[in-house]
Formats: sequence, structure tokens, C-alpha cells
Amino acid sequence: FRALKRENSSLDVCKDVFSYYNAESQFKQIKWIDGNVNEIPSLEEGMKDCEKVIHAAAIVSFHKEDREIMCKINVEGTENIVNVALGTGIKKLAYISSIAALGRNLSSNIINEDSKFQISDKEENYVLSKYLSEQEVWRVSQEGLDVVILNPSVILGPGDWTKGSSQIFQKIYNGLKYYTCGSTGYVDVIDVAECTIRLLQSEIKNERFIINGENLYYREVFDMIAEGFNKKKATVEVTPFLQELAWRVELFRGFITGKRPLITKETANSAMTDSSY
Repeated sequence: FRALKRENSSLDVCKDVFSYYNAESQFKQIKWIDGNVNEIPSLEEGMKDCEKVIHAAAIVSFHKEDREIMCKINVEGTENIVNVALGTGIKKLAYISSIAALGRNLSSNIINEDSKFQISDKEENYVLSKYLSEQEVWRVSQEGLDVVILNPSVILGPGDWTKGSSQIFQKIYNGLKYYTCGSTGYVDVIDVAECTIRLLQSEIKNERFIINGENLYYREVFDMIAEGFNKKKATVEVTPFLQELAWRVELFRGFITGKRPLITKETANSAMTDSSY
């Protein structure tokens, strides 16, 4: 097995996750290739003598200033990967996308694999980057490369609590007073991994699959995590007024301190939205 990592990336969290699942021996079977998705030679080296590829690299951000880097990594990086895969004779590619790439169903809160992406003024830069990334994957599927696209909901699992969706564990552990009325889908990281492998090894090609365990209100998830940590549950509901106030206060705080806002307009809006998958 080969895996691509950036030259200065640490493998410590990855090792910890493998250790958590008692899979140290599997970790030792991985040959790590230094490079990145915007370096064609490193992609060619990584895919050399391989038959199948899993593409899961992306930047997740809801900060407007990250638009350019998300385009560079998420869109151009995906274009590079699928082009190299096509050129080096890879038999099949699995792309880990996101439910974000499906956009919103403007006529219903329920979204499925047949939902059509509709660009609106509510779409975040991250959402657009994932949608455009998928277009590159669909393109090479018409040029001869077998692909499958997975659209997981919010992925939860062990790892670094300071990044991604796992940050919610840290916030609740430290004491979270507020909850929002919105809802979304959640899925275990192991289920995402298993679905990826099964689809990659199957005869299925050129299809997409939503990978979702359960649709839950944010408060339900917050309560379950708090109970698991034996911490106090969030008791204050965020009203539309508090929502609008929160992201503006965070924007001002970031302007004064030079630190990134913990809440953006995009994440505040998302937290108040009901979505089912």
C-alpha cells in the first residue's frame, strides 16, 4: 500500500489512530511517498505499479480568505490526480467527496444521490470547491477511468480534536453551553472506510453514494457526547438573533486579535439549517 503525504506532515496522529484500532501491523505495511496533489511527479511516483487509488485529500474551510487555496488544492489537486490516474493506467479511483457537494434541495430538506446541485448565493466556497472537484472526476469517467464517488455526511471518529468535525468533542469536553436547532447527517469513520474499500473492489463504476449513518439534531449529538464525557449538557438554544450576533462578534474579535473567527457567517447559517440525507 502507498500513501501520499506532504514532506513536513507528521504521522503521529495517523499512528495513534491505527493504534486505537489495534492495527499497528497494517500501519507498517504503508509505504509513504512525500509530495502533494499539486506536484505531478510525486503523484506519478505514488501511483507507479498501483491498480486502484483512493483520493481523500482536501482543505476544509469556511473562511473566505481560503478560497484561493481551496481552489488550488481541492479543484486543481483533484484534476491532477485524476489526470495522472488516467495516464498511468489506474483501473479504478474512489473519490471521497462530501455531502456538501450535493448542495441544498431548495424544495425539500431531504437530499439523496439524485439531488441536483443548484448554485445559490448561500453556497460557501468549500461547497463550490467540492462540487467543482467532482466535475473533474466525472470528466475522466467519460474518458475511460472507472470511478466511484462517496459523499459522506459529518464524519466522526478518533483523531486530532483540534481539526475538522472532531473539534466538537473538544468543545463539549471543555464545556459547551449553547446548542442550535439545526440537524444534519453523521457517520462513523470506519463505515466510510469500509464502504470505500467495498466500492473500490466491486464491479460498480461511475456512480455516487451518500454515506450516512443517521440524521440527528445537533442537540441530540451534543447531549450524547456530553453524557459520554460525564459533562453538563448544553442548555441555551441559539436563536436567530444570537446566531447573527455570534458571527459578527467573532468577526470583530478576529479583527482585533488577528486570530481566525471560531464562528463564520457560513458555519452559523449551517448550524441553523435542517438537512436529511
